[in-house]
Amino acid sequence: MFSIKAQKRSGKESLKVLRKGGEIPAVFYGTKKTSTPISVSNIDFKKVWHKAGESSTVEIIMPEGNIDTLIHEVQTDPVTDEPIHIDFLAIDMNKKIRVKIPLVFEGISEAVKSAIGTLVKVMHEVEIEALPKGLPHNLVVDISKLSTLTDQVFVSDIKLPAGVAVVNNLTDVVASIVEQKEEKIEEVAPVDLSTIEVEKKGKKEEEGIEGVEIPAPKETAHAGGEKTEKK
Repeated sequence: MFSIKAQKRSGKESLKVLRKGGEIPAVFYGTKKTSTPISVSNIDFKKVWHKAGESSTVEIIMPEGNIDTLIHEVQTDPVTDEPIHIDFLAIDMNKKIRVKIPLVFEGISEAVKSAIGTLVKVMHEVEIEALPKGLPHNLVVDISKLSTLTDQVFVSDIKLPAGVAVVNNLTDVVASIVEQKEEKIEEVAPVDLSTIEVEKKGKKEEEGIEGVEIPAPKETAHAGGEKTEKK
């Protein structure tokens, strides 16, 4: 079990000042416990959080007495991603609880190795039931059995520690293989620039011919008043 020291808060402290001092405001509530505001060390909490996650028990050590909890929710700063508030859920160590446990995929899939398919992780966590002291940090999924496009890993294939029962349906698919398709590259025919130049040139010539004005034939007068066309 992990542990972390905490102090009670009055609720009147400035949270901004508290955080600047290296503390994180928090609260615990749950089984036979009223909601109680506390604060924990930023450095100490991040160490515990990294190892325990939200599925391992954490003992809060206080002058008033120790509290068995789970890290229920962590609010983080949207810019720095630093934890800014924590909810601890008080639990009874003698009663089974249900929590979601992350899955870790291990092994080498022959289907992926031979490039006939791509691994698809259908599930990333499963719900289990166990006593708090028996909660695993994660569960391992062996993908080495995925050799063909028809192979699948089911919930029933996950090995569980003693005293741990899975809540999900045993027939739920955890991982599978999908066929890897090659992207077809369309070939674009090269453009014949000489053709375009000729067409443009011909067009200009046509426009030039159409634009030339042909003068009308001039008339000349002869004796006797007759007019003839001058050729």
